Amino acid sequence: MGKSQGYQSQEYPKHPFTLSSKEISDHLKTNDQTGLNKSQVEEAQKSYGPNKLEGEGGVQWYKVLLKQVLVLAMALSYGVTDYVEGGVITAVIVLNVAIGFYQEFQAEKKMDSLRALSSPSAAVIRDGHVVTIPSGEVVPGDLVQIKTGDTVPADLRLIDGMNLECDEKILTGEAMPVAKDFKIDFSNNTEFETGVGDRLNMAYSSSTVTMGRAKGIVVFTGMYTEIGKIAESMQGKSRKANRSLSRKKGLGSLQPAKGVLLRIWDGIGQFLGLTVGTPLQKKLSKLAYVLFGCAILLAIIVFGVNRFNVTNEVAIYAISTGIAIIPESLIAVLTITMVVGMTQMRKRRVVIRQLSALEALGGVTNICSDKTGTLTQGQMITRKAWLPGVGMYAVNDADDAADPTKGNVSLGPSPEIVKIESEKKGIQFDLGREDTPNSSTVKLAHADDTPAKNETGQVPEVTPELREFLQSTALCNLASVRYDQQKNEWQAIGDPTEIALQVFAHRFSFGKKSLEEEHAWTELAEYPFDSSIKRMSVIYQQDGSGQAQIFTKGAVERVIDLCTNLGTGTNQRSITSAVKEEVLAQMNLLAEQGLRVMAIAQRAFDASIDPHSPPPRESIEEELTLLGLVGLYDPPRLETRGAVRECTTAGIKVHMLTGDHPSTAAAIAREVGILPANTARLAENTASSLVKTASEFDALTDAEIDSMPTLPLVIARCAPSTKTRMIAALHRRRAFCAMTGDGVNDAPSLQSADVGIAMGLTGSDVAKGASDIVLTDDNFASIVAAIEEGRRMFDNIQKFILHLLTSNIAEVVLLIVGLGFQDDAGFSVFPLSPLQILWINMLTSSFPAFGLGREKAGSDIMHRPPHDTKRGVFSWQIIVDMTVYGLIMGACTLLTFVIIVYGPGGGELGVDCNRGFFSRCDVVFRARAAVFAELTWLILVSAWEFKSLRRSMFALDPETKRERRFPFFTDIYNNRFLFYAVVIGAASVFPAVYIPGLNTKVFKHMGIGWEWALSVGAIVIFVAGVEAWKACKRRFGWFAGEEEVEEEKLGLRQGFVSFSKSFSRSKSMGSESAGEKV
Repeated sequence: MGKSQGYQSQEYPKHPFTLSSKEISDHLKTNDQTGLNKSQVEEAQKSYGPNKLEGEGGVQWYKVLLKQVLVLAMALSYGVTDYVEGGVITAVIVLNVAIGFYQEFQAEKKMDSLRALSSPSAAVIRDGHVVTIPSGEVVPGDLVQIKTGDTVPADLRLIDGMNLECDEKILTGEAMPVAKDFKIDFSNNTEFETGVGDRLNMAYSSSTVTMGRAKGIVVFTGMYTEIGKIAESMQGKSRKANRSLSRKKGLGSLQPAKGVLLRIWDGIGQFLGLTVGTPLQKKLSKLAYVLFGCAILLAIIVFGVNRFNVTNEVAIYAISTGIAIIPESLIAVLTITMVVGMTQMRKRRVVIRQLSALEALGGVTNICSDKTGTLTQGQMITRKAWLPGVGMYAVNDADDAADPTKGNVSLGPSPEIVKIESEKKGIQFDLGREDTPNSSTVKLAHADDTPAKNETGQVPEVTPELREFLQSTALCNLASVRYDQQKNEWQAIGDPTEIALQVFAHRFSFGKKSLEEEHAWTELAEYPFDSSIKRMSVIYQQDGSGQAQIFTKGAVERVIDLCTNLGTGTNQRSITSAVKEEVLAQMNLLAEQGLRVMAIAQRAFDASIDPHSPPPRESIEEELTLLGLVGLYDPPRLETRGAVRECTTAGIKVHMLTGDHPSTAAAIAREVGILPANTARLAENTASSLVKTASEFDALTDAEIDSMPTLPLVIARCAPSTKTRMIAALHRRRAFCAMTGDGVNDAPSLQSADVGIAMGLTGSDVAKGASDIVLTDDNFASIVAAIEEGRRMFDNIQKFILHLLTSNIAEVVLLIVGLGFQDDAGFSVFPLSPLQILWINMLTSSFPAFGLGREKAGSDIMHRPPHDTKRGVFSWQIIVDMTVYGLIMGACTLLTFVIIVYGPGGGELGVDCNRGFFSRCDVVFRARAAVFAELTWLILVSAWEFKSLRRSMFALDPETKRERRFPFFTDIYNNRFLFYAVVIGAASVFPAVYIPGLNTKVFKHMGIGWEWALSVGAIVIFVAGVEAWKACKRRFGWFAGEEEVEEEKLGLRQGFVSFSKSFSRSKSMGSESAGEKV
């Protein structure tokens, strides 16, 4: 935010690092628990402006205009002495410049706003809810949460945190991260006594969180931040390597000359569009210059045919012939199409960070997706808790992940191992009520967080074993659960897994806040969750106890090996091989029900703890006591199964890469259709390849992986390095893959994937920075929607390229062959005048091309295989089609000219009819008018024909074909921009033909009569020719391989599977259980 933009100054009585959190809250009128409300945010945005630095982004109108005016300058550089033609050429080009400038400027503005959405995001608490917003929308007073991998969005005064370290090298130049301490008191210090790097209760904008977590209040945004102050004194752009002009950097004495040449080359490449933009943009730029070379060749041919007697008319015709082969509006249409694609994806909750991803999405053959929050809802509920020697607690009828008062808890005996198989057969994700004759039901806490009494008036008993278990789940936890009295609702903030555990503890009034405030537990150290070891630990001490406690939670396999005892009190046992098998059996029972299983452990710790220098993790996480297991239910998203099925019909294979237990992952994978329900029909080696753990997969050599009949569809206990190996394996099979990720460690796999997909809600800024697209809702279905949109855009690019180049080929055929028509003086008589060519090229072709770029996705767009990313838009079908259609169009117009001149006209070509209208030019002028009208109409009608490359224009959409007997008008009216572009373009022919003076002096044609029949008849012939070619393609299967999904040889049709009993609580999904089984 600029300081000179008229916004309110961001000032405080003293610098915020010297003020207490209460003083900051009072000054900014914010709440350190619930943050700002909606009206406060709106007021702050008006007062303080956007959170960005001066000079960031922004489309510059003069640069867009310059690109358009260069076309004008190039055209006018050819001198003409005919002021009528020169004036009209100028007018047409100015009009084209104005339209092109407006469209491209609006497109660039739209793209600029869309780019802002892909900037680093911030997790802020507003109205008591965590929302993820672009960093530019953060305002002073916002309550911001930061964690490992995040980029700090603004200058924050920290009010809470644990083990927070920030990389502030960008501000201080120090390579070592700075350890923060929100409790430190600087009230007696001044801004000048304490440097930026020593203000340990502050986190600064643009610094990166390297460890820990924290919560802070935004105190400065935009140019008022520390990085903003630096930005005021810094200007300039970075250059590529070897562009230096200095000899002093050890680059040699010739470096200045080398640097100058490379800078000139960069400038030329940027100006010509050969070194900037997406791969497709650069490819089309190269095409444009190849065509430009052809245009020069055609101009030379024109001069040669006229024996190099270069009159004004010959010069203009040569230029016009060259222009005929160049699709002037191609790059503008491409830019606008991409912007429309980005806008549509934003509506479908996908933000594009790299424009190249738009082109790549349509070619994706494999999707590697995480499970939690992407394939599933990410709203976890603790369904079961197993305490050794006590029994199995089951939570029933809980339908709100944040509300501990919903549902009830029943306690029953632990299932015996022999009963596992019987339980598996009858299990459902809803889990039903599990009350048994020997179970006791505990009613839950009320909103005031006091235990409810049972019917006899007694408070339900919390056993010592349960107390230990609840303390560990509540304290080894970063989530917070609170009841909002004003809104009369429960609110939860944090990771869904930890929210589920915290809510379970709240059911027994053992919430983290009450334990810390009422039972005097104080946190001494935190060892955050690490995806490589899959566990988290904290050290707490209770006042007066003198002994610290270590609480640990994590994956069962990673925790049980650190434990020496099972259970507490009289139920405590040493962990032997038999006991370990018992625990793992209980884990498998829960996992096979689709529950995510975690182990809860603790131990006493006698050594003293320095909060600023905690002991090594290895010395803490050892000799633990396993308190029990907890099973968390994360239901699949209702739309996931349909999205997986859609991937199958589109030729895309889905892989689940998750950190969950193999049984849990396999259960969810079967539910959503990634795995077949019945693997008995598959070959043994194929079935054994479907589900692998990360350790199993990583133990294989590349050769062994390549020899597998199919790559795993599920990889459980997945580590970040496993994702990278999976991508490499897919690439060796020539697959084009998309990979999802959210953590800092996912950055390598996101970068190595063809399309990296970051999570917008839970993803770190590091992951987002390494990705190509960001999902704003973390939903797998949004990935499928993005692929569909990518395919739509790719199809539309092919359509308007076909349209533009077909008309170019037709014009070249007409004009070059037309050079053979020579008058009595021996000069070629042009079938089209130069201004007719310019009119058709600049006005007739452009708007239908824009319309084709706006085409909606066809109903079969997800019933075709991914396109070949190496071949790109110029497939053999496009190349052959443009040749065939261009020849048909050129032949029709040429035939019309021949019939008029050599039929009723008797071969009269007049004398000097290129320069003006003379007595013998009547036939030529009438022939030109008919050809002009005909070519205009053929180009316009071809736009409707090219709405589909294979289907008939009269049955473009199978859906409307079933609804109506003749759906032509419905289909062409669906795209109203294209419809009116064609209709208005067709109508514009009549004034151009009949307006006196304009026709004979400007366009060099005249009004016609019976010749209209030839122009209309040519439309019928052209449409018949196109329809016949399309029919041949359909009949003989030409190019069909580009549009047919190959059947899965292994019989693994994903998305068409279901369990005999649905795991989902949704009746709508349950109705799908009768679907096809594989």
